[in-house]
Amino acid sequence: MAESSSSSNNESSSPIITRIPQDHLFSILLLLPIESILSFAMTCKKLKSLAYSDSLWESICRREWGQPPVEALKGSSNHPWKKLYQQVYLLDFVFCRRLLAEIPDPDADEILPTPRASHSLNLVSGCLVLFGGGCEGGRHLDDTWVAYIGNNLRRTLKWNKTNSGIPSGRFGHSCVVIGDSLVLFGGINDRGVRKNDTWIGQVTIHGRRGITLSWRLLDVGSIAPPPRGAHAGCCIDNKGMLIHGGIGPSGVRLGDTWVLDLSNDLSNGTWKEIVTQPSPPSRSGHTLTHIGGPQTILFGGRGTGYDVLNDVWLLDASEGHWRWGQLLFELRSIPQGFSLPRVGHSANLIIGRRLLIYGGEDSNRHRKDDFWVLDISSITSVTMEPRNLNRNRGFRKMWRRLEAKGERPNCRSFHGACVDDSGRYLYVYGGMVDGLVQPADPSGLRFDGESFVLELVL
Repeated sequence: MAESSSSSNNESSSPIITRIPQDHLFSILLLLPIESILSFAMTCKKLKSLAYSDSLWESICRREWGQPPVEALKGSSNHPWKKLYQQVYLLDFVFCRRLLAEIPDPDADEILPTPRASHSLNLVSGCLVLFGGGCEGGRHLDDTWVAYIGNNLRRTLKWNKTNSGIPSGRFGHSCVVIGDSLVLFGGINDRGVRKNDTWIGQVTIHGRRGITLSWRLLDVGSIAPPPRGAHAGCCIDNKGMLIHGGIGPSGVRLGDTWVLDLSNDLSNGTWKEIVTQPSPPSRSGHTLTHIGGPQTILFGGRGTGYDVLNDVWLLDASEGHWRWGQLLFELRSIPQGFSLPRVGHSANLIIGRRLLIYGGEDSNRHRKDDFWVLDISSITSVTMEPRNLNRNRGFRKMWRRLEAKGERPNCRSFHGACVDDSGRYLYVYGGMVDGLVQPADPSGLRFDGESFVLELVL
């Protein structure tokens, strides 16, 4: 009887939370922020063991990064998940490798893509897809090139040209991946005419017979955004397209925002303008990057006074309606000798729900070769007024510069860039560059035709 009483007293004196079944505790911990999980681990040895378990941290990584990055890391790293989580947020350099081009058919009229800028580069169905852009002599290209990447990190690319003649030649268009398809909008043609057509591209892999890509015009009804080029665009929720700004028919920079809702089979779509205040000022050559859920980040570009910008805006639809809010940060956190304002850069979502920003040019057309991480992982919404956002200390040190090692690309702007499903590898092609990499165009522009892959080293 005494032993039973003692056992009962010991059980009643232990924290109630330790009596909750472990699988229930596991589910509860996955609802908490990281700081709370680490605090929870300090309460007792039993709870510390659970809070530091590899299975919990794998689930945390899956919660915060999504499924593809976690699956990719499972096959390439032997580190515990808690350590991997820390390494992702302590990332301080990228490793660069030049990708060589394999010549598929020496007798073909064109064996490699023409050096170009203001083109699109996307990774879809395991293939890099390159379309359009401007090149030497002021020509605007209508060619589509496809190179199979698959799941392996390749050192060579075998480009295959698709001869379709559509969409018509253009530069400064936007092209995004939705599922296994591409959605392309707008751009500027040889005669300076701005377009507002919408196209669907579909990649088909035929095994030994090669790869083809077919384009078709999308039926969007009678309502579409005004014609434009040099605008920003991104995919949202893998089921729609978002565009902002650009240069309209009269050469005026635009500041409107439009969203394209697509049918499930991509047979048709509906454009709708998003009107909200405040909103980002008019601009061109900027970037839009979807960061998951209902949120998208806008950065940089060239404003109406030809000034190059470094402002950051968040578009949020989490409360059932669209809303823009500016995210303010402290410039003193930027290392001396470096500047953030840029146009013609790339901005891609990488592992850890952060943006990797590369290249671009400043207001004096000095091109850049720097890499920056914009950490927006602490951003939850824009429900606060813009003047209050700056009081959130998490927004003040959003920027971190990364060192580049290996075969570092030349300074460039208006290049194409896309990231793989793991969020660890960035592919870069072309752009306008400094130096005599290619013969100078009579206009003074120089175009590049090299490809690089950049690895985020964990």
